[in-house]
Amino acid sequence: MNYFRQERFRRQAAGWRGMALGLALALFPVSLWSQYRESADREPLQVADDYSVAMESQPEPIEVQHYVIDAELLPASHEIRARAQIRFLAREALSAIQFELNSNLFPTNITDAEGEVLSSRRIGSGETLQVSLRQRLMQDETATIDMEYEGPLADADYSPVEGVQLAYIGEELSYLLYPARWFPLSGYRVDRYTAEFHLKVPAGYQVVSGGNMQSQLDGGSIIYTVLFDQPQFPGSLAVVRQTPQAISTADANIQVYFSREHQGMAQAYAEAAAHIVGYFTEKFGPPAGAKVSIIEIDDYSLGGYAGSETVFLAPRAIGSEVNVGLLAQEIAQQWWRGLVGPATMADLWLDHGLATYSEALYLEALGGPQAIEARIREMAIDALTHDTIPIRAASRMPEFSPAYKTLLYDKAAYVMHMLRWVMGDDAFFAGVKDFTRRYGYQEATTEEFLRVMEQVSGQKLEGFFLQWFDSTGASDFTLDYTVYRTRDGFRIAGEISQDKDLFSMPVEVRVETAGEPVTTRVDVTGRSSEFSISTLERPTAMVVDPNNRVLKYNDRIRVRVAIARGEQAVAERDYTQALEEYQQAIDVNRINSLAHYRVGEVFFALRNYQSAINAFREALNGDLDPSWTEVWSHIYMGKIFDVTGQRDRAVNSYQQAVRTRDNTQDALDQANQYLKEPYQRVSEQADSGG
Repeated sequence: MNYFRQERFRRQAAGWRGMALGLALALFPVSLWSQYRESADREPLQVADDYSVAMESQPEPIEVQHYVIDAELLPASHEIRARAQIRFLAREALSAIQFELNSNLFPTNITDAEGEVLSSRRIGSGETLQVSLRQRLMQDETATIDMEYEGPLADADYSPVEGVQLAYIGEELSYLLYPARWFPLSGYRVDRYTAEFHLKVPAGYQVVSGGNMQSQLDGGSIIYTVLFDQPQFPGSLAVVRQTPQAISTADANIQVYFSREHQGMAQAYAEAAAHIVGYFTEKFGPPAGAKVSIIEIDDYSLGGYAGSETVFLAPRAIGSEVNVGLLAQEIAQQWWRGLVGPATMADLWLDHGLATYSEALYLEALGGPQAIEARIREMAIDALTHDTIPIRAASRMPEFSPAYKTLLYDKAAYVMHMLRWVMGDDAFFAGVKDFTRRYGYQEATTEEFLRVMEQVSGQKLEGFFLQWFDSTGASDFTLDYTVYRTRDGFRIAGEISQDKDLFSMPVEVRVETAGEPVTTRVDVTGRSSEFSISTLERPTAMVVDPNNRVLKYNDRIRVRVAIARGEQAVAERDYTQALEEYQQAIDVNRINSLAHYRVGEVFFALRNYQSAINAFREALNGDLDPSWTEVWSHIYMGKIFDVTGQRDRAVNSYQQAVRTRDNTQDALDQANQYLKEPYQRVSEQADSGG
């Protein structure tokens, strides 16, 4: 079923454009050739050897070395009043310096080390604040400035990440996350620093933070002093009223600060966190700190975030069972942020990608090979959803956006899975542990990580890193083979082909036989490589990369990727793009129920009920994978019949939904509700779906 008949017109238009271009080339061959031909009397154009590094690895003009921050939090008025003493090193000669400071916060006084007042101004409408110096600083010169500032932190308005509340000060709860830029930052995400915080809060509240902490009474307030004497990214903290639930083990001291609603989950989270810390300590070596505080914040913020010795979880992420994957990923950042951090923006994958793969490793430890294979399959879909930008250039994407996540979290994690396959388990884990030992409390580059892995494994890995960190795309493997009968059984002589000239990796090939399958490792280099496999039993089928060792395309993955792209377009309310993506999935697999179901959702939201019901019927006639598409297709059809005044048909659809006995996302509860009372449209705007 083609939901886009206008596509034919687009293709015709594209054809006319192609003819026009061909005509232009025919009419002006000399002038065009002269544009692209390098002149003999002109010097060759110099291009950076590594474009992504050239674009992403430019350091800030200054390097902040140490902060002393005095801050008073005023929960009743949602305000903060603070003074930051900032010591920094000039990486180049300069007469003005720039910081990032939350747009809700305003400097009231800025002075230099001599107490002289300095002028400042906001650059544009964002967080960038420029401070003019009285005297020009020379390269490698150290200086100090004091900045007093204040303002409200009450909501997500003017947040550095649009629509996400990264800092909040209130009477029930306060939290200040590093990405909020609640103190002046330079070299965000890459420049590490030491710090000393003096945090004043009303009596009855307590500060939860990493570092070494002391407190003292100050009239009706308490001042908490927090020290970080190793270069990290300190500055993520919470102010709470409740006492924690704690658990201590040989590897960790875990404290959990949950609301009353989730108090029953606190002990389970503490025990899970202690086990996770123990596992990662065995795999990676000691973390940045043996203490981890887990704090529940609110649903206006990120689902999860990790600071120095802190993990922040939104209520939606906590749930009624331990969210093992998210908890493991955030705790892993005590190594892949707290202990070792990226040196440049081109190395951000060291933070997010290693933490995401650590999550997969922990799932493997709990559930065996099947658990990590399921997570790796999810990563593959996400990794290919945005695949036109290399991993090391992904920092140009908006932070925490879908593209940012798919590249720096999921694709980078999948690349680590492939690297493990190439190196072997022993060398891979030895290399990772040696990396944390060498670069503890330091910044590290991709090249430094590469050198460690090469030294430990004795392999040349530069080609692998260039292929997966600096290039885009994935291979689509095909097999061409012949089976020969031999004296001892059978021999398969064949060729593996794929479409990437620079591809060079070992690839598994599994031969299905009447008896046990035979799996062998074939080194594939370039567009095609030959192989020979012997078996005792007659071969019945062959599979390339059966265990998902390599990021690749096939028809099943193409369908899933197209659907994922469509879902992201829906989230951005780009329904036309969503329908085009879903149609691509249907073109590959016409009985894919999920693609048809997603089409139905879009048309339902747009109130094109005839097209919607057609799509839901196609979903019911498809492969019913996933199985919940059946119950929800019946429910949507019932809603459509209710809206169009066909109550008898609506009741029949709801009854068919109930007969599936599938209560995914409370489907049966909704069906029974509409059996009692007809569905009614909420407003004149587009429906949001079920």
